[in-house]
Amino acid sequence: MVKINPTAIITNSKFNKFHLSLLLWSLIIIIFDGYDIVIYGTVVPVLIEEWNLGPVEAGALGSYGLFGMMFGAILLGILADAIGRKKVIILSLFLFSLFTFLCGFADNPTIFSTYRFLAGLGLGGIMPNVIALLTDYAPVKIRSMIVSIVLCGYSIGGMLAPLLGIFAMPKYGWQSIFWFAGLPLLLLPLLHKMLPESANHLIKKEKKGQLLELLSKVNPDLIFDQQVEIEEVKQETPKVPVIGLFKESRALSTVMFWAAFFSCLLMIYGLNTWLPKLMMNAGYGLNSSLIFLITLQGGAIIGSLVIGRLCDKYGFKKMLIPLYTLGAVSLTLLGFGGNIVFIYVLVALAGASTIGAQNLIQAYVSQYYPPHTRSTALGMASGIGRMGGMMGPLLGGILLARALPIQLNFIAFAIPGIIAAIALSLVYKKAGHDDQQKRKNELTESTFQQNA
Repeated sequence: MVKINPTAIITNSKFNKFHLSLLLWSLIIIIFDGYDIVIYGTVVPVLIEEWNLGPVEAGALGSYGLFGMMFGAILLGILADAIGRKKVIILSLFLFSLFTFLCGFADNPTIFSTYRFLAGLGLGGIMPNVIALLTDYAPVKIRSMIVSIVLCGYSIGGMLAPLLGIFAMPKYGWQSIFWFAGLPLLLLPLLHKMLPESANHLIKKEKKGQLLELLSKVNPDLIFDQQVEIEEVKQETPKVPVIGLFKESRALSTVMFWAAFFSCLLMIYGLNTWLPKLMMNAGYGLNSSLIFLITLQGGAIIGSLVIGRLCDKYGFKKMLIPLYTLGAVSLTLLGFGGNIVFIYVLVALAGASTIGAQNLIQAYVSQYYPPHTRSTALGMASGIGRMGGMMGPLLGGILLARALPIQLNFIAFAIPGIIAAIALSLVYKKAGHDDQQKRKNELTESTFQQNA
């Protein structure tokens, strides 16, 4: 009987219309994910006026969504490794689209924060599982690049929020940009039809027919008979999935990934929430300050694509450590002002080295752990990171309430960049699943050449 190895088929596949479809649908999902996350930073100056909020109250209001994201990332990440990534992606999209849409009907901070928390559950679960599914099916030679392209959707969505804010809020009110977030609800039937389930889950559930159908799309040159035998790589899966993240010499690396996520998300959500307000305090108008938010996301797109390509060539650690350091430097310099062109360059660099770096480290984590713990690894790292994300808006609110010099506000957000660089330097590269697979492939190829 003929045996096939699904992992080898996927790894050695060439980019085709199946991969393109998965990439485009994932990109659409992440665009709305980014839109829903950045939307609060767009409306917060207006809400402060309308609801008479103090800076600390406004910061706390921004943290409720992040609190939900922390739980969503951990719980839905673990759940996906049990019931399948596709189901959890659809559930997550439903949650964050519905409750962000309902935020547009909130008439007080209590209702608004409740909806933001519930939306946060879905927002927390969406990105880890989309990245894990992409990693499951992307050809190995362009895996980092594909994930980087899709994660640019976060920044595209992050740019859409302030753009709509500039044009829609003056005419239709702040509520209108929340109503726009309900559009993905219309896409749920299509997503259910178009998104694949992970090969690892189909093997585990013995859904051979579905698996062979997917593999024929991954590599159309191969023809599969229903009599073929699936060569499954046996994995020891702990009853508590999180324990698997600390096995095979990955304990220190796991903790360091968590520290890097915590630090980077503190910077990101602090900037997404408070950059417009900080720039207004520095003398810029609301529309100009929202353009800085757009510039931040534009820098993230460029950084993700350029550095993502270099990561495929030189490795994640060699690229991410300097990138985190650059983020700390650019944020520090931003606090001292200067020529307007110089300020825009610094904001773009900050976007590349905070949001862009976060996109890339998620790609790194998705490849560092084996498929059966991939969603759990991303979910746990994202969940721990959301704790830092919650601190970002609160920290900014506290600093603004104390009326400290603006330089100190930016320095406070720069320090976590140095912490993230140090943490990533301690990750044990050779314990990574991708590195181990590469060494196995090299050994197999060497043995084959010797025998030949």
